[in-house]
Amino acid sequence: MRFLCHFLVALAASALGPLQAEAAPRIKDIVSVENVRPNQLVGYGLVVGLDGTGDRLRNSPFTEETLSSMLERLGVATRGQALQSKNVAAVTITATLPPFARAGSPIDVQVSAIGDASSLQGGTLLASPLRGLDGQTYAMAQGQVAVSGFKAQGAAAQVNRGVLTSARIAGGAIVEREVAFALRDAGRLRLALRNPDFTTARAIAATIAERFPGAARVLDPATVELTGSTATPLIDLYTEVENLQVAVDQPARIVINEASGTVVMSADVTISPVAVAQGGLTISVSEAPEVSQPAPLSPGQTTVVPRTAVQVDDGSGASLAEVRGASLGQLVASLNALGVSPRDLITILQAIKSAGALQAEIEVQ
Repeated sequence: MRFLCHFLVALAASALGPLQAEAAPRIKDIVSVENVRPNQLVGYGLVVGLDGTGDRLRNSPFTEETLSSMLERLGVATRGQALQSKNVAAVTITATLPPFARAGSPIDVQVSAIGDASSLQGGTLLASPLRGLDGQTYAMAQGQVAVSGFKAQGAAAQVNRGVLTSARIAGGAIVEREVAFALRDAGRLRLALRNPDFTTARAIAATIAERFPGAARVLDPATVELTGSTATPLIDLYTEVENLQVAVDQPARIVINEASGTVVMSADVTISPVAVAQGGLTISVSEAPEVSQPAPLSPGQTTVVPRTAVQVDDGSGASLAEVRGASLGQLVASLNALGVSPRDLITILQAIKSAGALQAEIEVQ
C-alpha cells in the first residue's frame, strides 16, 4: 500500500512536466460517431448435456414447460408426463451487436442460469433467438458453453473459483438481421465527445476547420457536427479528420478509492490558502505573490509571479521546508515524506475540499 502511494505521488508530481511533452490524442480516440454504436440483444434458451447439475424441474416450472415445448416441436409428445431430467437448465442469453455487423457474422454471447442449476459446465446451448429492444430477432445463438470457474470438494472441505452458473460462447451467435444505417447518403455527422467539455469541443472544431474550412461546428459541449460536401463526401471527410490530433482539456479531478486507499489526480489540481490539523499533524498553505521586474532598458514587462508556501509539521518538532508551487501533487509529496498513510491522506483531501480550498472535483468510489 505504501509503495502504491509513493507511485501515485510521483506520478502526480511529474504531471506538469513529462506529460505535456506527449503527443495529443487523436480525434477518433476522444469522440464516438452518433448512431454508430452497438446494440444490446437478449434471449432465452436451454442448456442441455449437464452432468446432473441442471434445474430441478419441480422447482423450475418454466424449465419444464420450455423443455416440453421444444420436444413437441421435434415431434416428441411429452404433455401430461412428469419429466425428471436433471441435465437441463434454463438460461438467459445476452450479446452485443456491433455497429455495421453484417448477416452471417459471428458474435460472442454470455449465458447465465436463471433456475436452480448448480453448474453449466459441459453443457450445450440449443438454438435460441436473440432479440433487440424492438422485439425483432437479430441473431441466433447455439454452441458449447465455456465456464471459467471450477469447484473441487472432498469429504470435509471444498474450493470454489469463479461462477459456475455463468458461461460464455465465443462466436456463439450468427447475425441474421442487420441494423440499417446509410452513412454514405448522410449529409451531416455528429461527433459525441466521450468526456464533454466546451474547450475540447471548440478545439476539435477549430482543428477540423484549419484543414477543411466550414466543415465543423460546435453544437454543445458534447457534440461537434461535421458537414460533407460534393468535393469531400462525409465518409471521406471523417476518414481525414479522425487522425488529427487535438489537445484535450478536462476539469481538475481527484479519484479516491477508499477500499484500496488509492488516490489518482489530474495535473491541473490546485489548492488555495488553507490550514489543516489532524491529530499531531498541521498543514498550512499560504500565498505570497511577488512582483517580477524586467532588467533596465529591456523590452520585458512587469508580472506578478505566484509563490505558494506549504508548511507541514508532524507535531514532533520535525517540519518540511517551504514548497514552491500551488499544486496538490507537491502537497501530497510533502505528506508522504512524513509517512502519512493513504487512509489519512484521503481524509485530509476530503477535509480540504469541504473547506472550499481544493479546486477540483472529488470522485469517491
